[in-house]
Amino acid sequence: MIKDSPNPPSDSITLHTAAHRAINHYLNPSEKPEPSAEGHGLFTVREGLDVETLLVNASEDLASVQALASHLAFEIDGAPRSEALAICRLLEGIVLLVDTAHQQYETN
Repeated sequence: MIKDSPNPPSDSITLHTAAHRAINHYLNPSEKPEPSAEGHGLFTVREGLDVETLLVNASEDLASVQALASHLAFEIDGAPRSEALAICRLLEGIVLLVDTAHQQYETN
């Protein structure tokens, strides 16, 4: 029978060194710089964009995600299909909200 993991080190010094390294890694992590207050995620929105540009892009992105979820819903069966359809319905509502906000912005 083949084992998935290698045998532990045969000498106790190597084993203890590895154990201490693992313990220090999890209990005493090296200090990492705090994330800046400007961005907490991977993506940022460029400063100076007007509301209409933001709403149009949000609406287009939501429509794309809605199309993906809708396509997925018709490729699968059972409970996962119901979940994908629920996501589609939620996205439809969000698209309506964004489109309504965009229309109100254009009329002002």
